[in-house]
Amino acid sequence: MALIDDVKNELRVSGADFDNEIQGLIDAVKLEMKSKGLDETKINNDDALVRQAIILYCKANFGWDNPEAERFQNRYEMTLNHMLLSGEYEVTA
Repeated sequence: MALIDDVKNELRVSGADFDNEIQGLIDAVKLEMKSKGLDETKINNDDALVRQAIILYCKANFGWDNPEAERFQNRYEMTLNHMLLSGEYEVTA
């Protein structure tokens, strides 16, 4: 299943009405992860932890009235920090 389909499933969105917004969030979080120092090959491969971080970011930032946004944002940041501290996801020379 494609990443956007997984994200849409987690957001409980069907159809294509929000595809541009969701793809924009996916693109933004990938750029953020890269700018924080995560290896781009890890970001773009089908890594379960990266996928979960992307889903959490999208759940935090999709829509306007999300009472759980802060909780999902905190979980995203915790997951991102875990990846950064593990050394397994950092850019290697």
